[in-house]
Amino acid sequence: MAAIRGNLDFFGVMVLSFVTAVGGGIVRDVLLGATPPSALRDWRYGTIAFAAGAATFVLYLWATAVPGWLIVGLDAAGLALFAIAGTEKALSYGMHPFVAILLGTITGVGGGTIRDVLLAEVPVVLRADIYAAAAMAGAVVMLAGRALRWPAPIAAGLGGTACFGLRMVSVWQHWSLPHVITP
Repeated sequence: MAAIRGNLDFFGVMVLSFVTAVGGGIVRDVLLGATPPSALRDWRYGTIAFAAGAATFVLYLWATAVPGWLIVGLDAAGLALFAIAGTEKALSYGMHPFVAILLGTITGVGGGTIRDVLLAEVPVVLRADIYAAAAMAGAVVMLAGRALRWPAPIAAGLGGTACFGLRMVSVWQHWSLPHVITP
């Protein structure tokens, strides 16, 4: 949708669909030394991203009719899933928990950040809403659960729920992180 609003052609929509979908995971994998990245080794990642981009391109008018609350909810669910999966992968590579939190956050927000940069915009995660902070909070909750020796699926589920919940409440309540007030 952002690519179309940015007046990109079909190829541009496909590029942004791919980058948005897998960019954060690719960055994480490169930083972990897990090369080639999973998103490039498994053809299904790209296929899903390209199919979604093509469907949005062809059905754009229908896609714009999807209620905003549904898009926000699905995006929050994806953010939670990617942040927790990225944190888990970082831990599986022996990363310190602090670094795992950072890599989980990058996994969750990296694709959208790259998308915004390619559209010559300041990334949304750096200027509005509680987005990256929600991903980070979810990763922290997951790691706290693991430190308390909760079963990994419970810790991951609670971390994902914390991320999703914080993101949804922040949109509902119009929360954002503080900004410096300049004269």
